[in-house]
Amino acid sequence: MRDMKDSLKGRVALVAGGTRGAGRGIAVQLGAAGATVYVTGRTTRAQRSEQNRPETIEETAEQVTAAGGLGIAVQTDHLVPEQVQALVKRIDAEQGRLDVLVNDIWGGESIFEWNKSVWEHSLDKGLRLLRLGVETHLITSHFALPLLIRRPGGLVVEVTDGTADYNATNYRISTFYDLAKASVLRLAWSQARELRPHGATAVALTPGWMRSEGMLEHFGVTEVNWRDATVKEPHFVISETPAYVGRAVAALASDADKARWNGQSLSSGQLARVYGFTDLDGSQPDAWRYVVEVQDAGKPADATGYR
Repeated sequence: MRDMKDSLKGRVALVAGGTRGAGRGIAVQLGAAGATVYVTGRTTRAQRSEQNRPETIEETAEQVTAAGGLGIAVQTDHLVPEQVQALVKRIDAEQGRLDVLVNDIWGGESIFEWNKSVWEHSLDKGLRLLRLGVETHLITSHFALPLLIRRPGGLVVEVTDGTADYNATNYRISTFYDLAKASVLRLAWSQARELRPHGATAVALTPGWMRSEGMLEHFGVTEVNWRDATVKEPHFVISETPAYVGRAVAALASDADKARWNGQSLSSGQLARVYGFTDLDGSQPDAWRYVVEVQDAGKPADATGYR
């Protein structure tokens, strides 16, 4: 594995939606590579979002600093343009640059409804999901990209669920969820066209089946004994930690030739094979290949050759 320590020293990143899950994993791994990372979200030690989970942006920022970078927590509701504008002005005033923008804002875990048609799904929840999963990304890019393109080499990562190939032919949970995740894929493609003349790169990136805080809690396991969850869900054997997608972002940001990926849909497992990084246990899970070749094919759960 290529050592990424200090590969991002002097670089500034904004992880929008860094409270937990992929956002936290990405922020910490950018910190491990030496970056200064602004971590945003709505949940702080003093106030929780409607998700009512315990993870906070302050915790994420502290983990970034402990990993070797500098974490800075800024409470931000990315649906409020004035707050996002103030955030970017602060980054400009304090750092004078922005090298990496990660749009990982989501917050829709508690409001999407599984396998309900568009006329059965709660309209209020569906539209809220689209606002949280798409509008927030647009607002953040609108204000952040003028700072990012001041110097060439910038990177925008649109975090989604599923690759472009997989989502093109597979129904994802509901019309609202499906549209939200497909829209983020297209956002990366569109921004890539607009950023190319400025020497910046935009990609869409999906983790695999991620062992987020909520997912571990759902299965009643911890990171230490996560394999116990395979009793309930055998295909969980392909799962990965949030650090894995974090290392994917750190590898991309450190790559002097990152422009080769401009506009593409990427996965953590795919990039691990290219850059040589591993998950925390030393494995290289390739979840989206596994999903197609094993899970969707109706084969027994077996991650041999996939991690």
